[in-house]
Amino acid sequence: MQESNQVDYQTDPSKYQHWRIAIEAPIAFLSADVDENAGLRPGYKLKLNSYDLGVDIELNDALNRLRFEHPEVRTVIITSAKDRVFCSGANIFMLGSSSHAWKVNFCKFTNETRNGIEDSSANSGLKFIAAINGVCAGGGYELALACDEIILIDDRSSAVSLPEVPLLGVLPGTGGLTRLTDKRQVRHDLADIFCTTAEGIRGLKAKDWRLVDDIAKPAVFDKRVRERALEMSDLSDRPANARPVILQPVEREDTGNEIRYEHVSVEIDRKARTATFTVSMPTESTAANVEEFEEAGADWYPLRLAQELDDAILWMRTNELETGVWLIKTRGEIESVLSMDRILLENRDHWFVRETIGYLRRVFGRLDVSSRSLFAIIDEGSCFAGSFFELALACDRSYHLSLPGEDSAPNIALSELNFGALSMLTGESRLVRRFYGNSKILELLKAKVGRAIDADTAYELGLVTINPDELDWEDEIRIAIEERVSMSPDALTGMESNLRFNGQETMLTRIFGRLTAWQNWIFQRPNATGESGSLKVYGSGEKAKFDWDRV
Repeated sequence: MQESNQVDYQTDPSKYQHWRIAIEAPIAFLSADVDENAGLRPGYKLKLNSYDLGVDIELNDALNRLRFEHPEVRTVIITSAKDRVFCSGANIFMLGSSSHAWKVNFCKFTNETRNGIEDSSANSGLKFIAAINGVCAGGGYELALACDEIILIDDRSSAVSLPEVPLLGVLPGTGGLTRLTDKRQVRHDLADIFCTTAEGIRGLKAKDWRLVDDIAKPAVFDKRVRERALEMSDLSDRPANARPVILQPVEREDTGNEIRYEHVSVEIDRKARTATFTVSMPTESTAANVEEFEEAGADWYPLRLAQELDDAILWMRTNELETGVWLIKTRGEIESVLSMDRILLENRDHWFVRETIGYLRRVFGRLDVSSRSLFAIIDEGSCFAGSFFELALACDRSYHLSLPGEDSAPNIALSELNFGALSMLTGESRLVRRFYGNSKILELLKAKVGRAIDADTAYELGLVTINPDELDWEDEIRIAIEERVSMSPDALTGMESNLRFNGQETMLTRIFGRLTAWQNWIFQRPNATGESGSLKVYGSGEKAKFDWDRV
């Protein structure tokens, strides 16, 4: 790990230092009240509701709790508890003092949190309003852009802005440029002016330029926001009287070389620069009907799995930077996974099941955008079936052990969940991405749903990369890993990002593509991070010294 302290992504409302939650069903108020003295790392103050990774860890937790613990909530109003400031964005002194890896991982996590807002709006009936009651700049406006609607107080001083280019020499790092054009359809020439105007745009001009949806004078601002929240709530199907699911802490045991959860483990080989993730399916049956999984609540296996795998991915991504190859394994019975998938599909209209499927979808999506090489190892004892097979489909390669005629031969299987419910950021299933939407192949695969598929058949169908036999198995994988860890991590990150999103482009693929390519590059340029770069001299009274050569 490059930074001094490990980062824990787990928290709960009793530990919040930066957010307040108030419930007035069907509305929830999520108010930023950032403690400037409670930064995740020393060396900066979080003034003016600016944020660091710790602020966004709390935001991510708060959103999950609204999803599961408050089914009666249909609209979330994101606003500020401070006077005349909504959010001034990512803390510049934090960025200026952080390593390159920290900056990029910070931007990636905040992107995923904002993507989660949009995912819940699209799939769970949870709508979001940004009630901008003060100055809103940079990452603060990017948070607002992730909401369904933006209402700006019209008090002659409050404005929205993306000042990163003129003030900091970097790009809006959490999708600001892309959401302006793709989501809000701001004309590109107006977006050009907006993104090079440090003081921002306010009032009626902000509405006319499509930067906000509505404006309201201070005397009627709160009333207008509440009215619109109630109107949006009427369009939601989230239940008013359902039993809440209280999320429980994930128990993580860190032995130094292994991280253990109840259903997930990660073995770390730092010398080889690899980590082996093992996801286990319990032998006991998953709760099969509404009464049973409501009774299970936070202990329901699919939800607990999502929480554990989410924590493991985030922990490894932030705290183990040099483990460049992740080997993905599963353990359990194929039929147990297929049975779980049938339960999820049969009950997907139930709010709790829908939220759990959404959680799994977002967790699998973290793998897609993680800057690690991913190899699926389908060996004896594996259960890469249905939702678990998504783990293999998310990998860059899959190795399936061929043991013809052996009772212990590992098989794979497909379920209906593989055909869209756990889609990528493109909105496509990973099978559609894999086969470029070829309808003949996809129809052939649909006909095999629920049937065990051996290594040789899986290879013929194109579902796995390589199907070594018992004699070649260990050498094949060993050589592949040794070759992979010897290559440039930078080149691999670029290659993997291009290949993983080879299908249709969407707003989210463009956001992550631009983060990976442009922001990654800009963060390493002296104009941004050199000794006289914008991020280094910000707030010092000195002007940045630029290399004027266009590259």
